Amino acid sequence: MSHIVLFDGDCNICDTSVQFIIKRDPQQKFAFASLQSDTGKALLKKYQVDRRTDSIVLIEKSGKIFEKSSAALRIARRLKGGWKLTALFLIVPPFIRNFFYDLIAKNRYKWFGKKSSCRMPTPDERKRFLD
Repeated sequence: MSHIVLFDGDCNICDTSVQFIIKRDPQQKFAFASLQSDTGKALLKKYQVDRRTDSIVLIEKSGKIFEKSSAALRIARRLKGGWKLTALFLIVPPFIRNFFYDLIAKNRYKWFGKKSSCRMPTPDERKRFLD
């Protein structure tokens, strides 16, 4: 696995996003850790990402870090199918993309709720989670 996705483990939309990535990543390019986990906290510290972040974080194999809409778009372009086309939105300035990202992030618990329990991953999927 080349890339690590850090996500909010309490957020329904984040959990749904992780399941979405898993289904469209047959080559298993991505591994996952929740921001709340010990592994997630250690990675935030190692890569000097603000620990208060509530954004999706992509840590690429090269060590480059992306957050918010940049992370989401860079993940999507590595998925099978037409999702690669979303990379076209990378030409939109981040302050515009992140305005909408932040609007959803700010309201995510209100609009999508919090996780009270998680779906049990299959043994193959479980290998992709770092915590």
